[in-house]
Amino acid sequence: MSSIGTGYDLSSSTYSLDGRIFQVEYAMKAVDNSGLCIGLRAKDGIVLAISKLVHSKLLVPKSNKRIASVDQHIGMVCPGLIADGKALIKRARAEAQNYKDNFRMPISGKMIADRMGQFVQAYTLYSSVRPFGCSTLIATYDSVGPSLYMIDPSGVYWGYFGCAVGKNKQIAKAEIEKLKLNELTSRQAVMEVARIMYSVMEDDIKDRDYEIEYTWICDESDKKHVEVPSDLIEEAERKAKESLDDDDDDDMDDE
Repeated sequence: MSSIGTGYDLSSSTYSLDGRIFQVEYAMKAVDNSGLCIGLRAKDGIVLAISKLVHSKLLVPKSNKRIASVDQHIGMVCPGLIADGKALIKRARAEAQNYKDNFRMPISGKMIADRMGQFVQAYTLYSSVRPFGCSTLIATYDSVGPSLYMIDPSGVYWGYFGCAVGKNKQIAKAEIEKLKLNELTSRQAVMEVARIMYSVMEDDIKDRDYEIEYTWICDESDKKHVEVPSDLIEEAERKAKESLDDDDDDDMDDE
């Protein structure tokens, strides 16, 4: 009974017989079914990217943003349920403003990750609420340099050099592990993110409309979280598509 959650998944405050909280696991499954999200920490900054399907041709392009600025030096993306992500972004902005009001200085990356992790974890304690159906990637550039954190629906958070969340995340992680991130510039990281995005999503996005958002926070952006320049995105995506075409040609030659 406990292995499939029957009778133990009605509340996030109930443990199964083997010590699992199924509501949290269901939330993680919602994240795994969402679009691929990647964060890379380069030597001079951080690049964030997330893919999203365009469900209707009536939608205004680039209107449904998934990546948001919490403060000038903090970027945040929440792969998973969009409404839950918007709620977490609103909370993060309140935490950043509250810290600035109290201490007269911008909140650090470690502190915003810790506060948001505690907030997310609180939603796994009570039967009157449910866990957030999204993970959270937080990119910051403060006095200690660029930092990248990921918070999962249980409230646990880690610091990362590179992170992938969402559909096909294991394939993306395998590609990220091949990179020498400490040697990459932010511009080079944008190229790598686009290449990984297109290579991983090749089968999933075939014959479907989609968008990919790119933002960064780095020395080139004056340590502020902003969108990646359009000319750089176009170059990165062009090279990513060329790389895919070359791989397809190689496969044909092998056959």
